[in-house]
Amino acid sequence: MDATVADDLDVPWGLAFFANGDALVSERDTARLLRVTPKGRVTRLGEVRGVQPATGIGEGGLLGVALAPGDEDTVFAYLTSGSDNRVVRLSIARGKVGRPRAVLTGIPTSVHHHGGRLLFAPDGSLFVSTGDAEDSALAQQRGSLAGKILRIRPDGRAASGNPYGNRTWTYGHRNVEGLAFDADGRLWATEFGDKRADELNRVVKGRNYGWPRVEGRSGDDRYTDPAATWSPTSSCSPAGLAITRSTAFVGALQGRCLFSVALDGTRASKPRRHFADDHGRIRNVVAAPDGSLWMTTSNTDGRRTPGKDDDKILRVTL
Repeated sequence: MDATVADDLDVPWGLAFFANGDALVSERDTARLLRVTPKGRVTRLGEVRGVQPATGIGEGGLLGVALAPGDEDTVFAYLTSGSDNRVVRLSIARGKVGRPRAVLTGIPTSVHHHGGRLLFAPDGSLFVSTGDAEDSALAQQRGSLAGKILRIRPDGRAASGNPYGNRTWTYGHRNVEGLAFDADGRLWATEFGDKRADELNRVVKGRNYGWPRVEGRSGDDRYTDPAATWSPTSSCSPAGLAITRSTAFVGALQGRCLFSVALDGTRASKPRRHFADDHGRIRNVVAAPDGSLWMTTSNTDGRRTPGKDDDKILRVTL
């Protein structure tokens, strides 16, 4: 069962929950941060400065958000500036958006393939997903910030224990927009393929996920095969990812649905489709404190004609 929490939003992209069940939501193109209650009250906290919004069918702007562990007045955000993609830190104390302070700069940018998801680990390190910025060769360069899942300290430096002595945790990614931990602390990611296959990957320290040499499963020991795939890519385009009840829930843009993928340890079952064509493009999906899922539509992003009251945040009762 699904119900609308809030509507008439502008490309809601990032979503993180406060302890009381309210959500912090980023709007990609307006660069606004919103606070949304479970009853649907929307408070506009303000605009994040320095964001270069997307034009046409571009994908940059204000993307992922994460609340600092133990400090709900501090937000980490991934954004597109006039020269790069970057991670910034800012205050939302007293309900006002403060000036962003750069944490990590120089992430390559382009019209498409920005990545943009942020996820804090239990040890306080911050995982950052980046796209290949439409330069696929960068994904195989361990020293590049593009086409990676990065692991950094809150001050932007490489986290202790990274496999290559820099910020890279894994490489060979095309465009990762979903990150989530399962109940046993394993990290998973969704990844956009080109034409052959979209992927759900279990993320393991130091592994090479193959792009651009491999798309989907290869059986080549040099690369890590995905746990689940969608083929062709027009059937899915996986964005946000939530994991709860031993199930990965994946927001599908071109697939225009929510996928569920049952997990058994490190194995994944065949994806199942839900809400097919009911709400259009699904961008994000996050597990809420009350056990439900919140998912956001992405129908005002220039890729299709918006429906009535788009974009929306929907609550899914499991």
